[in-house]
Amino acid sequence: MKILVVGSGGREHAICWKLAQSPKVTELYCAPGNGGIAQVATCVDVKATDVEGMVRWAKDNAMDFVVVAPDDPLALGMVDALEAAGIPAFGPRKNAAIVEASKAFSKELMKKYHIPTAKYQTFTELNAALRYIEEQGAPIVVKADGLALGKGVTVAATEDEAKLAAAEAMGGRKFGDAGATLVIEECMTGPEVTVLAFTDGEFLVCMPSSQDHKRAYTGNKGPNTGGMGAIAPVPGFTNELLKQCVGTIFLPTIAAMKAEGRPFQGVLYFGLMLTPDGPKVVEYNARFGDPECQAVLSLLDSDLLDIMLACRNGTLCNVDIRWKDEAACCLVLASGGYPLEYKKGYPISGLEEAGRTATVFHAGTRLENGQYLTNGGRVLGVTATAPTLDDAIEAAYAAGSHISFRDMHFRTDIGHAF
Repeated sequence: MKILVVGSGGREHAICWKLAQSPKVTELYCAPGNGGIAQVATCVDVKATDVEGMVRWAKDNAMDFVVVAPDDPLALGMVDALEAAGIPAFGPRKNAAIVEASKAFSKELMKKYHIPTAKYQTFTELNAALRYIEEQGAPIVVKADGLALGKGVTVAATEDEAKLAAAEAMGGRKFGDAGATLVIEECMTGPEVTVLAFTDGEFLVCMPSSQDHKRAYTGNKGPNTGGMGAIAPVPGFTNELLKQCVGTIFLPTIAAMKAEGRPFQGVLYFGLMLTPDGPKVVEYNARFGDPECQAVLSLLDSDLLDIMLACRNGTLCNVDIRWKDEAACCLVLASGGYPLEYKKGYPISGLEEAGRTATVFHAGTRLENGQYLTNGGRVLGVTATAPTLDDAIEAAYAAGSHISFRDMHFRTDIGHAF
C-alpha cells in the first residue's frame, strides 16, 4: 500500500518508523516531513495545514491511505476532505477532533455525561474572567480554549499570575483566536498520567500508560513546552487504576461522543490526574501525544498499519494488539531558549553514535549537504527501551550524551520528576 503521513515532528517520525516495519507498506511518504523522517519516508513539500493541497497531492499520487497526525489539520477537517475525495484516512473527523480543538466543548461534554474532571467556568469577556479569579483565589488554572501548541495552559500559583495569563490570552491575543475564550478551572493535585487509546468509535484498546514532562527545566521549573521527555509505562499506574479509568472515563467518553453524533475514530489521548478523589480528566487530545508517541510506539509489537486500518474500518475488535514487556524513555534535546525565542541552523553531531543504542527521532531538523541542522525548538527525541524503566532512562541519557549542537538543553530528571 502507498501510505502518506501528515506532519513534521518527532511524533510523525515515530509513526513513519513504525509503519515502515509493516510488510504491507510498499511506498511511504510524509508531508512535509523533516531531515530525519527522510531516512524512512519520501518527504513531500506540502504544509500540514494545507488541506486542499494535501488532498490534491494524495489524489494525484494515488495514495491508498493517509495518516493525519497533528492537531491542526485534524481540527481543520483534513480527514473529512480526504474521505470526500475517496481516500481512506486515519484520524477523527472535524466534528470529533473538537474534543481537543475546544476545551470549552470538552468540559461541557464531561459535565453533561458525568465524566470526572476539575470544576470550571468558561469566559468570553476578560473582566468577568478576572472577577472569577478573584473570587476563587489561587492556585488556579487558566486555559486558552483553542489549539496553542501545548502552551495555552497556565497553572497559576497566585491571583496576579492568573490574571496576567488571562489578560495576555484574551486581551493581548497571545494565542490568537485560540485565546478568545478561556476555561478557568480549579487546580487539581496528584500525579499526571497519559493513556493513549486506539478506537474505532465503538471499541477501545489502551496503550501502555505514559508520562510527559511539560516544564522546560529540571525540577519541573520554567514555562510549559510541547514536552521535554516521556516514559512508558508509568510506575504506580496499576491495572486496578486502569480498570477504574476505563469504566469511569474512557468508555463513557467514547459513548458520549457517539451520542453527540461525533463518533471518534483514531487515537484518543486521555490526560489524567490521579487526585485524592480518584482519576480525573485534565484534557483530551485527538491524536498521539508528542513525545509520548515516541515512547509508546517503541513498545508496540504489532503492525501499526493493521491497527490504523481497523480504527478507520470499525473492526478494531478483530485485531491482536501486542506490547513488549519492557519500558521506554524518550529524552528531548531542545534548542537554547525554547519554548521562547531560539535560533536555528546549528550543525548536529553524534547522531550515528547515539543511534547504536537508541532510536533517535527527529523533531526539528533539516538535512543540508549531508549535514543535519537544527530547525525547531524541540530538535531530537532520543528513545531507548529496556527490561526496566531505570535501565531505559539510563540508556536514553547515555545515547543522548553523544549528541551535541550549539546551546542544546535538556532536562536531567526525565522519569524521576514526579
